[in-house]
Amino acid sequence: MKLLIIILSTLFAQANEQYAAGRYAEAADNYETCLSQQTEDGTEMTDESRAEVLYNLGNARFKQGELAQAILAYERSLRLNPGNKDARYNLEFARSRIIDDIADNRTFFFSSWARSMRDRLTENTWFLLSVGLFVIMLAALVVFALARVLWVRKAAFHTAWIALLLSVVSGIDALSLHRRDTERAEAIITQGITNAKSSPDRSGTDLFTLHEGTKVEISETLGEWCNIRVGNNEGWISLQHLERI
Repeated sequence: MKLLIIILSTLFAQANEQYAAGRYAEAADNYETCLSQQTEDGTEMTDESRAEVLYNLGNARFKQGELAQAILAYERSLRLNPGNKDARYNLEFARSRIIDDIADNRTFFFSSWARSMRDRLTENTWFLLSVGLFVIMLAALVVFALARVLWVRKAAFHTAWIALLLSVVSGIDALSLHRRDTERAEAIITQGITNAKSSPDRSGTDLFTLHEGTKVEISETLGEWCNIRVGNNEGWISLQHLERI
């Protein structure tokens, strides 16, 4: 195991040197090797290490002009380390290069804001926060039950219900992220140009066109086809034209 860690560290350092020298294709290949080796050997990287490799991979892919693969790497990196501001900035910059600008009139501002806040932390962090707030709520209830001073009882009561509310919200965020990562329903279009069909068949009517890098939501799969939603649009595309985050 120690030998594998040394090999991966050396390979990662070599990839960084290749990136600095402008040899982006070689660097990207070595970043990919780092990710694949740890999977094949059964040795798990820490989330932070894996997120760093994915972030660097995204940078290398972007330098190569591979927009879809860059966005995919940034998305995966942020799911492991949502606090990486550089990865978030680079993702937004890469998204600004996407040709598609699809509005979603079904999503309210509050829903978008809530999802954005949810994605700022990992599933485990939200879960631990929920548990911690629940403990605070219990402690506040104990104080409320035992205290004899009125203002202390009021403060304990308000602390209890606020902590309970935040605990529930944190728990919902944790469950939402768990469902997102388990179902892997979000994907990135990897094909240069993709026409969404009215049915899961090549003879179906073209409904709308998507370009590489666009993020979509998979709602159903049927054979080699999947039904995707993006903005107010819904249609069928081949699974070969996208990659799950």
